[in-house]
Amino acid sequence: MGDKILKIGESIVQHGKENDRIYLMKLHKSDLPNIISKLDEMSKKFFYTKIFAKVPSYATKFFLNKNYIIEAHIPKFYKGKEDAFFMAKYFCKDREAKKNKGKINKILKTAIQKDDYKKFSGLNKEFNYRKCRLEDAADMARLYDKVFETYPFPIKDPNYIKETMNENVEYFGIWHKGNIIALASCEMDLKNLNVEMTDFATLPEYRGNKFALFLLNKMEQSMRKRGIKTAYTIARSISYAMNITFSKLGYIYTGTLTKNTNISGDLETMNVWYKSLNQEENDMECVI
Repeated sequence: MGDKILKIGESIVQHGKENDRIYLMKLHKSDLPNIISKLDEMSKKFFYTKIFAKVPSYATKFFLNKNYIIEAHIPKFYKGKEDAFFMAKYFCKDREAKKNKGKINKILKTAIQKDDYKKFSGLNKEFNYRKCRLEDAADMARLYDKVFETYPFPIKDPNYIKETMNENVEYFGIWHKGNIIALASCEMDLKNLNVEMTDFATLPEYRGNKFALFLLNKMEQSMRKRGIKTAYTIARSISYAMNITFSKLGYIYTGTLTKNTNISGDLETMNVWYKSLNQEENDMECVI
């Protein structure tokens, strides 16, 4: 069973043993500062080893006073004005210990050096691209099931995909001979004008075609049309491909979340990248 999403006061929280953590996804100002002690109580009740909180800059002092640390931040996250901070509190030394530090640093260094974006001529004629529709949900879920052993959200469930489509998520896909072979999504916060570029997945036999780069560019175009000001991602730190993809399209690295997310059967450390979309189309746009 996947982690659950619930409300504490007016704030939105995800928690569960799959990620062995509490994730404060959206903090409501009216819940400060009491929500911090409530999160502590929940952590002790369920024996979680980490609390992960995404909070506006005005709230950081409350969390720092309760032994949280800042792991990453995104400038102008809220409505293109106020910064967001990714903060963490650990309840286990092993969870806080940095695993594969040398490899992670090498991948990050390589990605940052590859911000020399070159125009990408587009897809070969044998591949087709479009925005996903509700009737695609079953096929999408099957693709995610093939790619990910575990995932922090239930994207292997067609009903969950449909539910998110009807709320705040747009999915984009690439097809070959009528079959979905690559996917990604835009998880939008329309109130605060930001979007998480996430859920990238390509079938193993089709990797190496720069589908993630193509999809990310298309997703940015769609988000700009909606007036979204800031895009970001939380990428697997040990993935050369994903970190390089975001660096190539001008995203800026801003921090690392230690053993944060259960993907493919293990708690993985994640890198945070962001990009301002509140600008004119620039030379980095693909010619499609």
